Amino acid sequence: MTTYWCEYAWLPDGPSQSVLIEVEGARIIQIGQGAQGGAEKLAGLTIPGLANAHSHAFHRALRGHTQAGKGDFWTWRDQMYSIAAKLDPDSYLNLARAVYAEMALAGVTCVGEFHYLHHGPGGVPYHDPNEMGHALVRAARDAGLRMTLLDTCYLTGGVGTALSGAQVRFGDGTAERWAVRADGLAAAYRGQPDVEIGAAIHSVRAVPPEQMHVVSEFSHRHAAPLHAHVSEQRAENDACVRMYSATPVQLLHEHGALGPRSTAVHATHLTEVDVHLLGHSRTAVCMCPTTERDLADGIGPARTLFEHGSPITLGSDSHAVIDLFEEARAVELNERLASEKRGHWPAAELLAAATSAGHASLGFPDAGMLVPGAWADLVSVRLDSVRTAGAGGAEAVVFAATAADVHSVVSSGRRIVEDGRHSQGDVGQALAEAIGALR
Repeated sequence: MTTYWCEYAWLPDGPSQSVLIEVEGARIIQIGQGAQGGAEKLAGLTIPGLANAHSHAFHRALRGHTQAGKGDFWTWRDQMYSIAAKLDPDSYLNLARAVYAEMALAGVTCVGEFHYLHHGPGGVPYHDPNEMGHALVRAARDAGLRMTLLDTCYLTGGVGTALSGAQVRFGDGTAERWAVRADGLAAAYRGQPDVEIGAAIHSVRAVPPEQMHVVSEFSHRHAAPLHAHVSEQRAENDACVRMYSATPVQLLHEHGALGPRSTAVHATHLTEVDVHLLGHSRTAVCMCPTTERDLADGIGPARTLFEHGSPITLGSDSHAVIDLFEEARAVELNERLASEKRGHWPAAELLAAATSAGHASLGFPDAGMLVPGAWADLVSVRLDSVRTAGAGGAEAVVFAATAADVHSVVSSGRRIVEDGRHSQGDVGQALAEAIGALR
């Protein structure tokens, strides 16, 4: 058993001082208050582990390489495909391990990996058709994170068009073939508590509506999360309405893909009906503000969705930056830009989006809280840095801190970050080597 003494800790009722947290194995067993004694000190504010609810690990190789020149989401996508074409299981393992270590340095203890790079060049399956997925799980474990691998069904290159180019590596041909492969992946990790195998409908562009029910049934059969990119681009909505006389949200609703285990990612361009369908079904919405602004996607109606019943979660998506504090405050700051008014989101609600709501959306409802029985994920943030000095509480973390202020991370009871350094060593060097090998 290990006991930690937190200078301050963010408990369910708010911040508290001189908090003792006892950890046995991967779980918190007791929380109290008192003197440090022989406990390990965690300075600053200790919060629950952060959940990065939407990640594409290989997109990290695009950071700093896609900013020159004019363009939009679609021109960026072409550059993303060029990186996808170069990856194999070994190079993806090296890249993802470094990316997940970067997440750990930022306080992330669980990642939802939206995984669609399944097969080899030309779409030929590897000897083990889930070899790329196994590489991602190994990478997360090496970095000290729990993972929800959202195995993604990706069948068409656009509404009514076939896969082409690098896209052929993403597809299984039919949803039934996808399900056979995904069932095999789920069987491989059954009973392993640090890995959840979920499902994803890439988008209405990539999965025809008559095949969506297969993915939904997988989610129901395995009691697993189901995620989908939704209404990220106006062009996607226009194509969907032309082809199906329905918005993407309406289409997902009609085919059983909404509900408490489901998450709509982005949900940027919604109708009033869409908002009601998402909220009434208790479908979570994952906002990825740093990616949405990087790709010029737009600003989604986060507060309206929340008030209609949709839990809000956060993701770093394309990893333009990996900083869940920046994602959290961007939800509020984007609302200010759109409404020209301040004060839409209390810091505590944004912190919940980054912790408990995010973990729940990934199939870990017993994480993201500092309570007995929860996963022992303790993220300690400095309150004496140049960014946080003079501030306090959740406001200091959400509206002032950055990932650089995280100095200690305990993930599933294991200390993986100490004094701002990851147990694996120089993460910057690992990233440079992995990305350099691809370029």
